[in-house]
Amino acid sequence: MSRIGKKAIEIPERVQVRWDQERITVEGPKGTLSRTLPTGIDVGIDNRTITVTKREDTRTGDAYQGLTRTLIANMVTGVSTGFVKNLEVVGVGYRAEMAGDALKLLVGFSDPVTYQVPPGVKVSVEKQVNIAISGIDREQVGRVAAEIRGIRKPEPYKGKGIKYAGEYVRRKVGKSVGA
Repeated sequence: MSRIGKKAIEIPERVQVRWDQERITVEGPKGTLSRTLPTGIDVGIDNRTITVTKREDTRTGDAYQGLTRTLIANMVTGVSTGFVKNLEVVGVGYRAEMAGDALKLLVGFSDPVTYQVPPGVKVSVEKQVNIAISGIDREQVGRVAAEIRGIRKPEPYKGKGIKYAGEYVRRKVGKSVGA
């Protein structure tokens, strides 16, 4: 029994939703998103609400119902308000800057690392150490943030690297000199 899948999704003003038996399209002030839904799932649109139902009562039907409901809710939120992920660059001499549509990172390597920002995602750098990644597709924003973080993950001894804003880096004790 999927508890998340049974919840109705509220459609905000200025957002239009269309469904044609296998593909759902959501249009809003920030853009348009479209996705093919898994088989065995029905979507009902009425009175500014969306309900997701499963055709058969199986374990995979429950899983697909919850997944589909979450994907549609993320699409509706994305086209109405958008998503933002924030990263922090920590370390002496570590910094980031935008060079056109590419992100240039100086994070302790001999040469700067250039990350090409994919279309549909906007990256901005504030004060050379704060990176804001925004877009309407939650999956794509999260993937870009993870790829940028993966260039130089925070290390456990000094905490240097690229981390999510608010992420806690567990520190290890360094070497100790014996007496």
